[in-house]
Amino acid sequence: MTPPVRKIAVLGATGSIGGSTLDVIARHPDRFRATVLTAQRNVDGLAALCATHRPELAVIADPALEGQLAQRLRAAGVHCEVASGHDALTAAAAGPLCDTVVAAIVGAAGLDSSLAAARSGKRLLLANKESIVMAGELLLRALAEGGGELIPVDSEHNAIFQCLPGGRPDLEASGVRKLILTASGGPFRGRTRAELAGVTPDEACKHPKWSMGRKISVDSATLMNKGLEVIEAHYLFGAPVDRIDVLVHPQSLVHSLVEYLDGSVLAQLGNPDMRTAIAHALAWPTRVDAGVSVLDLAASGALVFEKPDLATFRCLALAYQALRAGGDAPAILNAANEVAVEAFLAGGLPFLSIPDLVESVLMELPRADVVDVQSLVERDRMAREVARRVLRCAC
Repeated sequence: MTPPVRKIAVLGATGSIGGSTLDVIARHPDRFRATVLTAQRNVDGLAALCATHRPELAVIADPALEGQLAQRLRAAGVHCEVASGHDALTAAAAGPLCDTVVAAIVGAAGLDSSLAAARSGKRLLLANKESIVMAGELLLRALAEGGGELIPVDSEHNAIFQCLPGGRPDLEASGVRKLILTASGGPFRGRTRAELAGVTPDEACKHPKWSMGRKISVDSATLMNKGLEVIEAHYLFGAPVDRIDVLVHPQSLVHSLVEYLDGSVLAQLGNPDMRTAIAHALAWPTRVDAGVSVLDLAASGALVFEKPDLATFRCLALAYQALRAGGDAPAILNAANEVAVEAFLAGGLPFLSIPDLVESVLMELPRADVVDVQSLVERDRMAREVARRVLRCAC
Protein backbone atom coordinates (compact mmCIF):
# COMPACT_ATOMS: atom_id res chain seq x y z
CA MET A 1 0.00 0.00 0.00
CA THR A 2 1.44 3.40 -1.00
CA PRO A 3 1.79 5.79 1.97
CA PRO A 4 -0.12 9.07 1.68
CA VAL A 5 1.83 12.12 0.55
CA ARG A 6 3.08 14.00 3.59
CA LYS A 7 2.52 17.76 3.63
CA ILE A 8 5.64 19.35 5.09
CA ALA A 9 6.13 22.75 6.71
CA VAL A 10 9.81 23.68 6.67
CA LEU A 11 10.36 26.33 9.34
CA GLY A 12 13.69 27.95 8.62
CA ALA A 13 13.73 26.87 4.98
CA THR A 14 16.68 29.04 3.93
CA GLY A 15 19.08 27.54 6.50
CA SER A 16 21.27 24.47 6.10
CA ILE A 17 18.74 22.05 7.65
CA GLY A 18 15.98 23.58 5.53
CA GLY A 19 18.04 23.14 2.39
CA SER A 20 18.83 19.53 3.18
CA THR A 21 15.17 18.84 3.95
CA LEU A 22 14.01 20.32 0.67
CA ASP A 23 16.63 18.26 -1.19
CA VAL A 24 15.17 15.06 0.27
CA ILE A 25 11.60 16.20 -0.42
CA ALA A 26 12.44 16.95 -4.06
CA ARG A 27 13.79 13.42 -4.51
CA HIS A 28 10.43 11.89 -3.53
CA PRO A 29 7.52 13.89 -4.98
CA ASP A 30 5.34 10.79 -4.59
CA ARG A 31 5.94 10.78 -0.82
CA PHE A 32 6.46 14.39 0.28
CA ARG A 33 5.35 17.91 -0.62
CA ALA A 34 6.65 21.18 0.84
CA THR A 35 3.42 23.07 1.53
CA VAL A 36 4.73 25.76 3.93
CA LEU A 37 8.11 27.52 3.75
CA THR A 38 9.34 30.16 6.20
CA ALA A 39 12.38 32.37 6.70
CA GLN A 40 13.48 35.07 9.12
CA ARG A 41 14.60 37.87 6.76
CA ASN A 42 16.03 36.21 3.65
CA VAL A 43 13.48 37.38 1.09
CA ASP A 44 15.55 36.44 -1.95
CA GLY A 45 16.30 32.96 -0.64
CA LEU A 46 12.70 32.28 0.35
CA ALA A 47 11.35 33.55 -2.97
CA ALA A 48 13.77 31.31 -4.87
CA LEU A 49 12.71 28.27 -2.83
CA CYS A 50 9.05 29.07 -3.41
CA ALA A 51 9.68 29.25 -7.17
CA THR A 52 11.21 25.77 -7.03
CA HIS A 53 8.90 24.00 -4.57
CA ARG A 54 5.60 25.88 -5.07
CA PRO A 55 4.27 25.85 -1.48
CA GLU A 56 0.77 26.93 -0.52
CA LEU A 57 2.06 29.41 2.09
CA ALA A 58 5.22 31.46 2.50
CA VAL A 59 5.92 33.21 5.83
CA ILE A 60 8.60 35.82 6.45
CA ALA A 61 9.18 36.44 10.15
CA ASP A 62 9.93 40.15 9.76
CA PRO A 63 6.60 41.91 9.00
CA ALA A 64 8.42 44.79 7.32
CA LEU A 65 9.46 42.43 4.53
CA GLU A 66 6.06 40.91 3.70
CA GLY A 67 5.37 43.31 0.85
CA GLN A 68 8.79 42.75 -0.65
CA LEU A 69 8.29 38.97 -0.53
CA ALA A 70 4.85 39.22 -2.13
CA GLN A 71 6.29 41.35 -4.92
CA ARG A 72 9.13 38.89 -5.59
CA LEU A 73 6.70 35.98 -5.74
CA ARG A 74 4.38 37.78 -8.17
CA ALA A 75 7.34 38.62 -10.40
CA ALA A 76 8.37 34.95 -10.38
CA GLY A 77 4.84 33.76 -11.22
CA VAL A 78 4.44 31.99 -7.87
CA HIS A 79 0.86 31.89 -6.63
CA CYS A 80 0.79 31.18 -2.89
CA GLU A 81 -0.45 32.84 0.25
CA VAL A 82 2.01 35.22 1.93
CA ALA A 83 2.09 36.05 5.63
CA SER A 84 4.49 37.54 8.16
CA GLY A 85 5.25 37.84 11.84
CA HIS A 86 5.43 35.65 14.91
CA ASP A 87 1.72 34.84 15.04
CA ALA A 88 1.64 33.83 11.38
CA LEU A 89 4.58 31.51 11.91
CA THR A 90 2.92 29.86 14.91
CA ALA A 91 -0.38 29.55 13.05
CA ALA A 92 1.35 27.93 10.08
CA ALA A 93 2.95 25.30 12.34
CA ALA A 94 -0.43 24.43 13.83
CA GLY A 95 -2.60 24.93 10.76
CA PRO A 96 -4.24 22.60 8.23
CA LEU A 97 -1.72 23.09 5.41
CA CYS A 98 0.74 20.60 6.91
CA ASP A 99 0.81 17.33 8.82
CA THR A 100 4.58 17.38 9.41
CA VAL A 101 6.68 20.26 10.74
CA VAL A 102 10.45 20.51 10.36
CA ALA A 103 11.49 22.85 13.18
CA ALA A 104 14.77 24.31 11.95
CA ILE A 105 14.53 27.91 13.16
CA VAL A 106 17.69 28.80 15.06
CA GLY A 107 17.51 29.95 18.67
CA ALA A 108 14.66 30.84 21.00
CA ALA A 109 12.70 32.26 18.04
CA GLY A 110 11.71 28.70 17.16
CA LEU A 111 10.19 27.82 20.54
CA ASP A 112 6.57 28.93 20.09
CA SER A 113 6.17 27.36 16.65
CA SER A 114 7.60 24.05 17.91
CA LEU A 115 5.16 24.05 20.82
CA ALA A 116 2.28 24.93 18.49
CA ALA A 117 3.11 22.02 16.18
CA ALA A 118 3.32 19.64 19.15
CA ARG A 119 -0.03 20.79 20.58
CA SER A 120 -1.76 20.36 17.22
CA GLY A 121 -0.77 16.72 16.87
CA LYS A 122 1.73 17.10 14.03
CA ARG A 123 4.74 14.92 13.34
CA LEU A 124 7.43 17.24 14.69
CA LEU A 125 10.91 16.83 13.23
CA LEU A 126 12.98 18.72 15.76
CA ALA A 127 16.22 20.36 14.65
CA ASN A 128 15.91 23.32 17.01
CA LYS A 129 18.04 22.64 20.10
CA GLU A 130 16.73 25.62 22.04
CA SER A 131 13.12 24.37 21.98
CA ILE A 132 14.00 21.36 24.07
CA VAL A 133 16.97 22.73 26.03
CA MET A 134 14.95 25.75 27.18
CA ALA A 135 11.56 24.13 27.46
CA GLY A 136 11.88 20.36 27.46
CA GLU A 137 9.15 19.92 30.07
CA LEU A 138 6.76 22.21 28.19
CA LEU A 139 7.43 20.48 24.87
CA LEU A 140 6.72 17.04 26.34
CA ARG A 141 3.48 18.35 27.86
CA ALA A 142 2.47 19.79 24.49
CA LEU A 143 3.16 16.47 22.76
CA ALA A 144 1.05 14.61 25.34
CA GLU A 145 -1.73 17.15 24.90
CA GLY A 146 -1.74 17.03 21.11
CA GLY A 147 -1.06 13.33 20.58
CA GLY A 148 1.56 13.99 17.92
CA GLU A 149 4.96 12.39 17.51
CA LEU A 150 8.44 13.82 17.93
CA ILE A 151 11.33 12.55 15.84
CA PRO A 152 14.75 14.12 16.41
CA VAL A 153 16.71 15.39 13.43
CA ASP A 154 20.01 16.14 15.18
CA SER A 155 22.24 13.38 13.87
CA GLU A 156 23.22 12.14 17.35
CA HIS A 157 19.66 11.92 18.65
CA ASN A 158 18.31 10.50 15.43
CA ALA A 159 21.01 7.82 15.71
CA ILE A 160 19.81 6.93 19.22
CA PHE A 161 16.22 6.90 17.95
CA GLN A 162 17.27 4.38 15.29
CA CYS A 163 19.06 2.19 17.86
CA LEU A 164 16.07 1.97 20.20
CA PRO A 165 13.18 -0.46 19.64
CA GLY A 166 10.21 1.57 18.51
CA GLY A 167 12.12 4.84 18.55
CA ARG A 168 11.20 6.25 21.99
CA PRO A 169 10.35 3.28 24.23
CA ASP A 170 10.40 2.95 27.99
CA LEU A 171 14.15 2.56 28.54
CA GLU A 172 13.81 0.38 31.64
CA ALA A 173 11.39 -2.01 29.98
CA SER A 174 13.62 -2.16 26.88
CA GLY A 175 16.71 -3.12 28.85
CA VAL A 176 18.67 0.02 28.03
CA ARG A 177 21.64 0.65 30.30
CA LYS A 178 23.09 3.78 28.74
CA LEU A 179 22.83 6.28 25.88
CA ILE A 180 26.18 7.31 24.39
CA LEU A 181 26.49 10.48 22.32
CA THR A 182 29.56 10.93 20.14
CA ALA A 183 31.44 14.21 19.71
CA SER A 184 34.00 15.12 17.07
CA GLY A 185 36.11 16.89 19.69
CA GLY A 186 36.12 20.11 17.69
CA PRO A 187 39.23 21.98 16.53
CA PHE A 188 40.99 21.83 19.92
CA ARG A 189 40.76 18.12 20.65
CA GLY A 190 43.78 16.99 22.68
CA ARG A 191 44.94 20.47 23.66
CA THR A 192 45.61 21.51 27.26
CA ARG A 193 44.19 24.57 29.00
CA ALA A 194 47.53 26.32 28.65
CA GLU A 195 47.43 25.78 24.89
CA LEU A 196 43.95 27.30 24.68
CA ALA A 197 44.72 30.51 26.57
CA GLY A 198 45.15 32.71 23.51
CA VAL A 199 43.00 31.07 20.82
CA THR A 200 41.16 33.43 18.47
CA PRO A 201 37.58 33.31 17.18
CA ASP A 202 38.84 32.33 13.72
CA GLU A 203 40.75 29.38 15.21
CA ALA A 204 37.70 28.29 17.20
CA CYS A 205 35.55 28.38 14.07
CA LYS A 206 37.84 26.11 12.02
CA HIS A 207 36.02 22.83 12.59
CA PRO A 208 38.00 19.83 11.32
CA LYS A 209 34.94 18.20 9.71
CA TRP A 210 32.23 20.71 8.91
CA SER A 211 31.64 24.28 7.84
CA MET A 212 29.09 25.70 10.29
CA GLY A 213 27.90 29.04 11.58
CA ARG A 214 30.27 30.82 13.94
CA LYS A 215 28.16 30.40 17.08
CA ILE A 216 27.69 26.66 16.72
CA SER A 217 31.36 26.32 15.72
CA VAL A 218 32.41 27.90 19.02
CA ASP A 219 29.98 25.64 20.89
CA SER A 220 31.63 22.67 19.21
CA ALA A 221 35.07 23.98 20.22
CA THR A 222 34.03 24.35 23.90
CA LEU A 223 31.97 21.10 23.85
CA MET A 224 28.94 23.12 24.96
CA ASN A 225 27.19 21.85 21.85
CA LYS A 226 27.58 18.33 23.19
CA GLY A 227 26.40 19.48 26.61
CA LEU A 228 23.21 20.84 25.07
CA GLU A 229 22.76 17.51 23.29
CA VAL A 230 23.05 15.67 26.64
CA ILE A 231 20.16 17.82 27.90
CA GLU A 232 18.20 17.07 24.72
CA ALA A 233 18.75 13.33 25.14
CA HIS A 234 17.38 13.48 28.68
CA TYR A 235 14.09 14.99 27.53
CA LEU A 236 13.80 13.15 24.22
CA PHE A 237 14.31 9.67 25.64
CA GLY A 238 13.51 10.00 29.35
CA ALA A 239 17.05 8.99 30.30
CA PRO A 240 18.41 9.88 33.76
CA VAL A 241 21.42 12.18 33.60
CA ASP A 242 23.79 9.53 34.94
CA ARG A 243 22.88 7.21 32.07
CA ILE A 244 23.88 9.61 29.30
CA ASP A 245 27.56 9.47 28.34
CA VAL A 246 29.71 11.27 25.78
CA LEU A 247 32.58 9.79 23.78
CA VAL A 248 34.90 11.79 21.55
CA HIS A 249 35.02 10.18 18.11
CA PRO A 250 37.01 12.36 15.67
CA GLN A 251 36.07 10.38 12.54
CA SER A 252 32.38 11.32 13.05
CA LEU A 253 31.15 8.12 11.40
CA VAL A 254 29.50 6.59 14.49
CA HIS A 255 26.78 9.09 15.31
CA SER A 256 25.67 7.61 18.66
CA LEU A 257 25.30 4.31 20.50
CA VAL A 258 22.89 2.56 22.86
CA GLU A 259 24.21 0.12 25.48
CA TYR A 260 21.89 -2.65 26.67
CA LEU A 261 21.80 -4.71 29.87
CA ASP A 262 22.78 -7.91 28.05
CA GLY A 263 26.09 -6.39 26.92
CA SER A 264 24.95 -5.47 23.42
CA VAL A 265 25.92 -2.04 22.09
CA LEU A 266 24.03 -0.85 19.02
CA ALA A 267 25.52 1.96 16.95
CA GLN A 268 24.26 3.95 13.99
CA LEU A 269 26.96 4.69 11.41
CA GLY A 270 26.99 6.70 8.22
CA ASN A 271 28.75 9.42 6.32
CA PRO A 272 28.30 12.81 8.04
CA ASP A 273 25.41 14.18 5.99
CA MET A 274 22.28 15.59 7.64
CA ARG A 275 20.09 14.27 4.83
CA THR A 276 20.34 10.77 6.35
CA ALA A 277 18.66 11.81 9.60
CA ILE A 278 16.17 14.03 7.79
CA ALA A 279 15.14 11.31 5.35
CA HIS A 280 14.75 8.84 8.20
CA ALA A 281 12.55 11.24 10.17
CA LEU A 282 10.41 12.18 7.17
CA ALA A 283 9.74 8.60 6.08
CA TRP A 284 9.71 6.79 9.46
CA PRO A 285 8.88 3.94 9.96
CA THR A 286 9.85 3.24 6.34
CA ARG A 287 13.06 4.40 4.63
CA VAL A 288 13.81 6.33 1.46
CA ASP A 289 16.90 7.24 -0.54
CA ALA A 290 18.49 10.37 0.96
CA GLY A 291 20.99 11.00 -1.80
CA VAL A 292 23.85 10.21 0.60
CA SER A 293 26.80 8.07 -0.46
CA VAL A 294 27.13 4.70 1.26
CA LEU A 295 29.73 4.47 4.03
CA ASP A 296 32.79 2.49 2.91
CA LEU A 297 34.08 0.97 6.14
CA ALA A 298 37.04 -0.69 4.42
CA ALA A 299 38.25 2.71 3.27
CA SER A 300 37.45 4.63 6.45
CA GLY A 301 40.40 3.39 8.51
CA ALA A 302 40.50 3.03 12.28
CA LEU A 303 37.65 4.34 14.43
CA VAL A 304 38.92 6.12 17.55
CA PHE A 305 36.99 6.76 20.77
CA GLU A 306 38.15 8.80 23.76
CA LYS A 307 36.67 10.12 26.98
CA PRO A 308 36.13 13.91 26.95
CA ASP A 309 38.46 16.12 29.00
CA LEU A 310 35.98 17.77 31.36
CA ALA A 311 38.66 19.77 33.16
CA THR A 312 39.78 21.52 29.98
CA PHE A 313 36.37 21.68 28.29
CA ARG A 314 34.31 22.74 31.30
CA CYS A 315 31.18 23.66 29.34
CA LEU A 316 30.25 19.99 29.03
CA ALA A 317 30.56 19.57 32.80
CA LEU A 318 28.40 22.66 33.35
CA ALA A 319 25.70 21.24 31.10
CA TYR A 320 25.59 18.07 33.21
CA GLN A 321 25.43 20.29 36.31
CA ALA A 322 22.47 22.25 34.92
CA LEU A 323 20.64 19.08 33.95
CA ARG A 324 21.08 17.66 37.45
CA ALA A 325 19.75 20.91 38.92
CA GLY A 326 16.64 20.59 36.75
CA GLY A 327 13.87 23.13 36.35
CA ASP A 328 14.94 26.07 34.21
CA ALA A 329 18.69 25.65 34.86
CA PRO A 330 19.25 24.37 31.29
CA ALA A 331 17.56 27.51 29.94
CA ILE A 332 19.80 29.67 32.15
CA LEU A 333 22.83 27.76 30.89
CA ASN A 334 21.81 28.25 27.27
CA ALA A 335 21.15 31.99 27.64
CA ALA A 336 24.42 32.64 29.48
CA ASN A 337 26.35 30.67 26.90
CA GLU A 338 24.87 32.66 24.03
CA VAL A 339 26.02 35.91 25.65
CA ALA A 340 29.47 34.47 26.39
CA VAL A 341 29.97 33.19 22.84
CA GLU A 342 28.82 36.49 21.38
CA ALA A 343 31.36 38.30 23.55
CA PHE A 344 34.14 35.89 22.56
CA LEU A 345 33.40 36.31 18.86
CA ALA A 346 33.47 40.09 19.31
CA GLY A 347 36.88 39.91 20.98
CA GLY A 348 35.59 40.90 24.42
CA LEU A 349 36.07 37.60 26.27
CA PRO A 350 38.91 35.04 26.25
CA PHE A 351 38.05 31.54 25.07
CA LEU A 352 38.74 29.95 28.47
CA SER A 353 36.46 32.50 30.18
CA ILE A 354 33.36 31.28 28.36
CA PRO A 355 32.61 28.58 30.97
CA ASP A 356 33.56 30.97 33.79
CA LEU A 357 30.86 33.41 32.67
CA VAL A 358 28.27 30.63 32.30
CA GLU A 359 29.11 29.28 35.76
CA SER A 360 28.76 32.75 37.31
CA VAL A 361 25.24 33.12 35.91
CA LEU A 362 24.21 29.63 37.07
CA MET A 363 25.42 30.49 40.58
CA GLU A 364 23.61 33.84 40.69
CA LEU A 365 20.29 32.49 39.34
CA PRO A 366 19.35 29.27 41.19
CA ARG A 367 16.99 27.01 39.29
CA ALA A 368 13.26 27.64 39.33
CA ASP A 369 10.39 25.41 38.27
CA VAL A 370 9.26 25.63 34.65
CA VAL A 371 5.67 26.90 34.69
CA ASP A 372 4.92 28.37 31.28
CA VAL A 373 6.54 29.98 28.26
CA GLN A 374 6.13 33.52 29.58
CA SER A 375 8.00 32.88 32.83
CA LEU A 376 10.65 30.92 30.96
CA VAL A 377 11.22 33.78 28.53
CA GLU A 378 11.53 36.17 31.49
CA ARG A 379 14.15 33.94 33.13
CA ASP A 380 16.00 33.78 29.81
CA ARG A 381 16.02 37.58 29.74
CA MET A 382 17.27 37.75 33.34
CA ALA A 383 20.08 35.30 32.60
CA ARG A 384 21.25 37.40 29.66
CA GLU A 385 21.10 40.55 31.78
CA VAL A 386 23.18 38.94 34.53
CA ALA A 387 25.66 37.61 31.98
CA ARG A 388 26.14 41.06 30.45
CA ARG A 389 26.58 42.63 33.89
CA VAL A 390 29.21 40.03 34.86
CA LEU A 391 30.90 40.66 31.55
CA ARG A 392 31.01 44.42 32.11
CA CYS A 393 32.45 43.96 35.60
CA ALA A 394 35.16 41.66 34.27
CA CYS A 395 36.34 44.24 31.70
